[in-house]
Amino acid sequence: MATKILIVEDDANIADLLRLYLEKEGYQIAIASDGGKGVEQFRRFQPDLILLDLMLPVLDGWGVCRAIRSESQVPIIMLTAKGELDDKVTGLKQGADDYITKPFEMPEVLARVEAVLRRTGAAPEKNNKRLVFDKLVIDMEAFELTVDGKKIPTPPKEMELLYHLASTPNRVYTRNQLLDEVWGFDYFGDTRTVDVHIKRLREKLEGVSSQWSLKTVWSVGYKFEVV
Repeated sequence: MATKILIVEDDANIADLLRLYLEKEGYQIAIASDGGKGVEQFRRFQPDLILLDLMLPVLDGWGVCRAIRSESQVPIIMLTAKGELDDKVTGLKQGADDYITKPFEMPEVLARVEAVLRRTGAAPEKNNKRLVFDKLVIDMEAFELTVDGKKIPTPPKEMELLYHLASTPNRVYTRNQLLDEVWGFDYFGDTRTVDVHIKRLREKLEGVSSQWSLKTVWSVGYKFEVV
């Protein structure tokens, strides 16, 4: 089961950026846009870690932290534009496990998330063969495709093609590249093979989520687009 992270952040752009990178790493994500919803989502979603902004509407980050700490010791990393030492000390005294100042770089966030999960014993097992996006799980260990909570029977080559594209979101592959990298250099079929497999995958995936899609890049090839 994927490690669950709750993002409590009122800036939609920051929340979406965090979601995009964390989902690519295999985490299951929920987002709350204010402190009140953050506490509600914590109780409903039961996350393994919380990324918590301080300057929130309805209930600020301090209040969210206190409310959660009265019920749980789930790891909390505070994300905030406040960088003064006093704010960091206050956050840690309130029960936060770490503190990251905006603007931040995503590699730092990912590293700190992994470090806190390791310290608290909630670190996920590394599984590079499992990709998780909104309403989509591609599990190459089990060769299972889960779409909107339902397991969809999918032939191995379609699984391999989808996994190959989704492993590097927004990268464009030519048909010949996909033939070489998914079917192998010794495959003697033509590029229509790729088109047929993409068509079948689209029948399984079309309209499932507005956050990702299989896109045709005209006269070039295909990509797994994440927005």
